[in-house]
Amino acid sequence: MPRVGPKPLVASGMLAAAGGAVWLAQLGSRSGYAAGVLGAIILAGVGLGMVIAPVINTGTFGVAPQDAGEASATVTVGQQLGASIGTSLLSTLFAAAVTSYITAHLAAARVIGRQALTGLALARGYDTVFWWTAGIFAGGAVVGGALLRRGPLGQRRTPSPADDQVTTAQAKAGPAPA
Repeated sequence: MPRVGPKPLVASGMLAAAGGAVWLAQLGSRSGYAAGVLGAIILAGVGLGMVIAPVINTGTFGVAPQDAGEASATVTVGQQLGASIGTSLLSTLFAAAVTSYITAHLAAARVIGRQALTGLALARGYDTVFWWTAGIFAGGAVVGGALLRRGPLGQRRTPSPADDQVTTAQAKAGPAPA
């Protein structure tokens, strides 16, 4: 991050996480753990590791020490809002995909059985959610690549109102006794 800045890390991390989600969307009934799940989770984990730390660092970088708590709280609130909205959205998409699959294939339950139909519906729900997740990460890569500045973060500190108050108080107090 000190050499290249957040832009390439966030964009490539989002793409790696999208790749992990696409990989998970390819799971089938015969997929094994090592080939079907483990690699995808590692890829998504590496991608998210390249995203989370630079985003938090960027969100709190250059903030005056007395404002660090507020900046950190703001970043945390954004993270929590995104997590709750994302979970709600993906849960809704999952439920809709499962329901529509069962509704469309209800007649097949007589032939293959209810348990098999439920399993197929759940697989369809997970596939749907993983594809949406991949799309969200790909969109995040585009947004991060477009909005973040190039290069390392520069130390451009703007004084906070608290700095002005300290300076005013020091000026009123006069010179320090020797």
